Amino acid sequence: MRVYLPCTLPALAEVLKAGELGPAPLTGYAVTPALIEWYASGDTEELEYVAMTEAARASLRLLAAAGPGVVARRVVIAAEVPEEAVAAGTDPAERGRVEVRKPVPLRKIASVHVDDPAAIPDIEAAIAALPGADAGDEDARFVVDGAEDHELMWYARQEIRDLLA
Repeated sequence: MRVYLPCTLPALAEVLKAGELGPAPLTGYAVTPALIEWYASGDTEELEYVAMTEAARASLRLLAAAGPGVVARRVVIAAEVPEEAVAAGTDPAERGRVEVRKPVPLRKIASVHVDDPAAIPDIEAAIAALPGADAGDEDARFVVDGAEDHELMWYARQEIRDLLA
């Protein structure tokens, strides 16, 4: 099963060093039955894009929690995870959320998706606006949603070292 796991650049460096993403449990996003039911008109590719977008939103929150000093680039790891290691979430607001119950070995990472450096100012603005957006401020929500205007760049697993250099 393809699972999209939110990350940051420092955490990705740790994955490379450790040879796995962990420890479990890990929060991820995937094409779940609830997502399929909610997004009835989408094909598999569209549903995977929705799951990856949800993981990118979660990456934004990881960046906010990391505090200043962390480069404001969202990171999403796409990995192949055995279905028996994945449990669907129960939050109806996050239909694609799953829990990965085992660490994910580096060899199971299919690709990494990362913001272009040009997106950094908008990602920084979105991080700063998160508290207001969470409090219901529509202007702040607009700024946070603006982060999604930036498409994530694709890197193969073999390119992670170069990406981090």
